[in-house]
Amino acid sequence: PTVKGRFRGRPKLAVDNLGNTKVTASVAGSDTGDHLSYELRPGNVQIEPGRAAFVETTLKPKRVIWFGSKEERPYTLAVRRSGVDPTEVEGTYVQRGFLPRWLATFFGIFVALAIAFVMIWIAYKPQVRTSATEQTQQAGAALAPSPSATPETLPSTVESAPADQPQAEQPAVTQEPKDDGDGGGGDKGDGDKGGGESKKPKPPVRTAATAVKEIAARSEGRHICYRAYVADQGWQAPVCDGAEAGTVGKNLPIKALNIAVSGTKGVSGNGAHVVEGWLTGGEWESAPDSTDMYLGSTKEAVSPMEGFTLKTVEGAVCPNTHVKDKGWQKQGCTEPGDWRYFGSNMENDRLQLEAVRITV
Repeated sequence: PTVKGRFRGRPKLAVDNLGNTKVTASVAGSDTGDHLSYELRPGNVQIEPGRAAFVETTLKPKRVIWFGSKEERPYTLAVRRSGVDPTEVEGTYVQRGFLPRWLATFFGIFVALAIAFVMIWIAYKPQVRTSATEQTQQAGAALAPSPSATPETLPSTVESAPADQPQAEQPAVTQEPKDDGDGGGGDKGDGDKGGGESKKPKPPVRTAATAVKEIAARSEGRHICYRAYVADQGWQAPVCDGAEAGTVGKNLPIKALNIAVSGTKGVSGNGAHVVEGWLTGGEWESAPDSTDMYLGSTKEAVSPMEGFTLKTVEGAVCPNTHVKDKGWQKQGCTEPGDWRYFGSNMENDRLQLEAVRITV
């Protein structure tokens, strides 16, 4: 329940199935004030009766404490199943400061002393003055003849040197060409920079189909994965089997959904917007298993989604939608092979969609 660290904490969550049927659930983390981010491995679990699953969790603080004492940050890990209230486990992450307080005080005193030393040095720096010019003038005055001397009495040593006496030759100075390091003067030995840096290919986008293929490879049965395009944030990472997509309490609506299924032989649906209603009229979007389906629109000029219709070819689909000012709607599931609308009341409310949880 209590983990400590400067940059991260690593609690482990054990989920026990005490019933007599297989349990499919998702795990999510939250805290008051949104001080922590959560990495859960795996984010979804399937547990046989009488068995347990272990979820490795990494907590990362969004603000590093560089100096000062430690701070306690309470958090909650929730296990969610479709149609059942989440089971929550509370813990505390004790975030330590990167450097102790006494070291910060010592560093501040050191900086203050260094500044004081530099200021004193500048104020009392000794002034250096050369007297070479004055000595040259005194030597010239000593060699000058007195006014009473005649030309015959001048010493022979003061005669000027012959005009044709050769002067000492100065050695010629040549300057080698400077290598500026741009590779023009020879081989630099760095083969990958000779023609400019090569651009690395961007990693492939992780869509709902990518996630549902991964979970289908690990466990049998029906699965659904989805991700939300949130205003001012863009596409979120995909989640699966009842996990939460979108945001709650931040006034950031969903503009589009990306959905993919496995084990249901396909999925169909249509998205409704607050202002425009059904953009495609009566025409539905559909996709077979392990293929992406998109509802809504990411265009800035199109209003947010207020709801959607959904159905699977086999089995039932159970969305739970969070609508602005209304909270979670808990509208239930479809009949097997039939469709149903989920979201804000299109006749009265016309409120924006903010978050979804979907299971099959």
